[in-house]
Amino acid sequence: MKKVQLTNKTVLITGAAGFIGSNLVLELLEKQSPINIVGVDNMNDYYDVSIKEWRLKEIEGCVDKHNDSDWTFVRGSISDKQLVDKIFGEYKPDIVVNLAAQAGVRYSITNPDAYIESNLIGFYNILEACRHSCDNGAKGVEHLVYASSSSVYGSNKKVPYSTDDKVDNPVSLYAATKKSNELMAHAYSKLYNIPSTGLRFFTVYGPAGRPDMAYFGFTNKLLKGDKIQIFNFGNCKRDFTYVDDIVEGVKRVMMSPPEKKNGEDGLPIPPYAVYNIGNNQPENLLDFVDILQQELIRAGVLPEDYDFEAHKELVPMQPGDVPITYADTSALERDFGFKPSTSLREGLRKFAEWYKEYYNI
Repeated sequence: MKKVQLTNKTVLITGAAGFIGSNLVLELLEKQSPINIVGVDNMNDYYDVSIKEWRLKEIEGCVDKHNDSDWTFVRGSISDKQLVDKIFGEYKPDIVVNLAAQAGVRYSITNPDAYIESNLIGFYNILEACRHSCDNGAKGVEHLVYASSSSVYGSNKKVPYSTDDKVDNPVSLYAATKKSNELMAHAYSKLYNIPSTGLRFFTVYGPAGRPDMAYFGFTNKLLKGDKIQIFNFGNCKRDFTYVDDIVEGVKRVMMSPPEKKNGEDGLPIPPYAVYNIGNNQPENLLDFVDILQQELIRAGVLPEDYDFEAHKELVPMQPGDVPITYADTSALERDFGFKPSTSLREGLRKFAEWYKEYYNI
């Protein structure tokens, strides 16, 4: 794989105030300066906007430290075609990382419009802008990296999930939109020779994460003295992946676009790839919650004598959910020499310490 250097490049990151997006911006500013980063986010209220504002403040603080780099933040939606075209015209990004998406399986059941708008129309706008970035002989976008999701595996029985598996049976609209993204990217890679890489993320967690994720919601409830519901009677397994590990993986992928080459027929072979990015080590949800409460007590978020047993309730599976997510990450290791290394306890400890500080407990 040919390597692309990120220093002195212009990188467009959509969903830049999001959990993964903001951490990626920080990592690039810290390790790849000088760099020119353009961030886009519509700052919607799917969850507490003040957490997104906090992440943006962290980025501003980092920019002050690395004043040889540029950071531009655009507040707007990628479903706005004119805005996307304007950004591409003005900043001419070398690399695009599309993380803007309406997330969440359960929310897609109650609010499907948001998924069509952001995940399909928004992604189409990004693809079109990448295509036209090469007009009139311009160098154009060197690599499009975009977020897919482990939810594309639906109710596949075979584990660990491999990118060679058939993924034609989504069990939620969210999963269907992510599978569609992979298909759309393939078509654009084939037609216009745009190097694209999709990343199927597996349950990302960490400080300043999404409050709709289980570990964050559990913490809020335990603190209020409410009961937490553990689905599938605790027989759920998740490939929990710490955010710093995800960001390291994304960064390495950004630097290695799939090669442009022609097939035997003289026509371009689509420069297209899809990888799982996860921990390759599924954890039982009950164990996860047990470590979480230990770390919340350690950080002083919960009192020493907290009666955890009295606050948990084992309930059946939710519609749209799957009992196990488990990534086969051998391709990621093979191609990028990368394997997540943060243990569950270490990751949850960092979350608990952040939570205590952020909510001033």
